[in-house]
Amino acid sequence: MTITSLQCATLARGARMLKTALGPDIASFLEDPAVVEVMLNPDGRLWVDRLSSGLADTGERLSPADGERIVRLVAHHVGAEVHPGAPRVSAELPGTGERFEGLLPPIVAAPAFAIRKPAVAVFTLEDYAAAGIMDARAAASLRAAVSSRANILVAGGTSTGKTTLTNALLAEVAKTTDRVVLIEDTRELQCLAPNLVALRTKDGVSTLSDLVRSSLRLRPDRIPIGEVRGPEALDLLKAWGTGHPGGIGTIHASSAIGALRRLEQLIQEAVVTVPRALIAETIDFVAVLSGRGAARRLSELARVDGLNASGDYAITPLSRTSKGSLS
Repeated sequence: MTITSLQCATLARGARMLKTALGPDIASFLEDPAVVEVMLNPDGRLWVDRLSSGLADTGERLSPADGERIVRLVAHHVGAEVHPGAPRVSAELPGTGERFEGLLPPIVAAPAFAIRKPAVAVFTLEDYAAAGIMDARAAASLRAAVSSRANILVAGGTSTGKTTLTNALLAEVAKTTDRVVLIEDTRELQCLAPNLVALRTKDGVSTLSDLVRSSLRLRPDRIPIGEVRGPEALDLLKAWGTGHPGGIGTIHASSAIGALRRLEQLIQEAVVTVPRALIAETIDFVAVLSGRGAARRLSELARVDGLNASGDYAITPLSRTSKGSLS
């Protein structure tokens, strides 16, 4: 048996062991196409997040011993140690690629974890308009923005659909002949561009900042990023603004102006003086999502028109508040 065959066999065995440890209830939730995330709370309750209806208590319960066994098995799979001095595990599940975040005491009262499924279906901007999440004008504006290689921030809170909308924008990117170098922490973004290089961070090996700098040596036309969440924001901003426009990235914020302010905060992790003029010149559009499940909507689409006379961001609203759901 070759080394590759041994590796595949080991991976398959690990996937089977983990599926057994998860049990039939969690396994069935992960197989349900409507479920996007499964969560265990320290009280033993299992919750799910469904694309169309949001969070719900499943009524199922998991013992602390079973919860701990799952966390430890995932840690073993990725070669990590988990103990009271290192009670946190971040990983990707074998075979299926779900994102796993597991916690053990003392940082929680009892084992807790969240398992987030990678997107299976990619919804188009037309799907968003048909579902009423955004109007046709907003969809057309975003389509034109991608085509013209504008830089777009997709903002919103947790589970508002930032990644799903980003995938819809990447579906538009895939229609071009551009060379795309995509950067992310976990496998969530989907892009069918024919000329694609996908980079992923690895703890202790490569950070987002490392990969942004590496991407510049790969002759990219566009550099989309999964989530802007640290000092890499400055490197990314420079890349998008100097020869590599057409970037797309997500950020946690509840408004267009809030997204730009959040970008400032992240840049301050790298430098003292925030280059507000660079932000205003580089970011062209901000799409803001809010709500969960059936209440999910594009609450704001704004164009960034540089700085105003007082030195603050000049923002022009293009669309506000649609409401609907994808199914």
